[in-house]
Amino acid sequence: MPDRINRLRGFFEPAGIDAFYITNPENRYYLSGFSGSTGALLLTREQSLLLTDFRYTAQAAVESPEFQVVEVTDSYAGIILKIFNENKLHRLGIEGEHLTCNQYSTLTKLCEGIEVKPQGDKVEQLRICKDESEVKLIEKAVSIADQALVLTMPLIKPDVSENEISLHLEYSMRRLGAEGPAFKIIAASGVRAALPHGVATMKIIEAGDLVTLDFGAVYKGYHSDITRTVAINNASPKQKEIYKIVLEAQMNAIAVLKAGIRACDVDHAARSVIEKSGYGECFGHSTGHGLGLSIHEIPRLSAKDNTVLEPGMVVTVEPGIYLNNWGGVRIEDTVLVENSGCRVLTGTPKEELLIL
Repeated sequence: MPDRINRLRGFFEPAGIDAFYITNPENRYYLSGFSGSTGALLLTREQSLLLTDFRYTAQAAVESPEFQVVEVTDSYAGIILKIFNENKLHRLGIEGEHLTCNQYSTLTKLCEGIEVKPQGDKVEQLRICKDESEVKLIEKAVSIADQALVLTMPLIKPDVSENEISLHLEYSMRRLGAEGPAFKIIAASGVRAALPHGVATMKIIEAGDLVTLDFGAVYKGYHSDITRTVAINNASPKQKEIYKIVLEAQMNAIAVLKAGIRACDVDHAARSVIEKSGYGECFGHSTGHGLGLSIHEIPRLSAKDNTVLEPGMVVTVEPGIYLNNWGGVRIEDTVLVENSGCRVLTGTPKEELLIL
């Protein structure tokens, strides 16, 4: 934690700020370890303050021993003003992409005389490369999702609803130690598999359906993300063909993924395979995204992201093909970027279309 805070303080001088007000829950947790649902951090060059109300002061003292816990009895802005006046500070950095208009208005009104300067994604930039402890937590979240899918496989059959599959995945992940699902579980069968974000419904799975399952676990704040597509009872030649193309695209992207390559080049490696097969218009989303304390983090493996990948980045690789009124296929793994290549953390097999 101290190293993370010191790195953030390194932004102060070039950004022209005397302190940084952290309100994003993931960023607050990343810098302090505080897991309560209400609170904020105020970092000056010399002080590390954790602001929260009476419900969380004891918890904050235990989880964030390197921070001075300040109980908020009136307003956060009032405490900021007090600290600034006591220390003769003038310029406050804020997370402009997180504060609401009302919060910003209240802050600037009550802290009259303080220059408030939005700072963009400074903390998110710190989070982009995971340290060893973070990678281990992500690996655990990945393992939980892998195991949950194994436990759920016997239930994926005709006459079972998408909702039942979703519920069993979530139940299994929680039994295995997850805090909850990483996002609303996608379980899309038949023609609904053409919906990239087709969250589970009461639709009944039928023989001959493709079923796309996209889910993940949260473990100690860190996320995993996996997608597998399976066929029910049998698979048509076209279903096998589409699956083979998507698998080739995904493996092509993984083959080039390493430190030093641009995110957009990974996207191109996957997209070019699908385009050459004649299905380019049926792959409309990016090839992947970073993940960690949030399910979607920077970088994005998209044609528009020129970020040069670095060791320690954790990304998903998830190309897909979606055909209206037919269905779709997506295959996704969680992958760790390393110097000489990458390491696929997801363990669930994908080498061929699984028929259940």
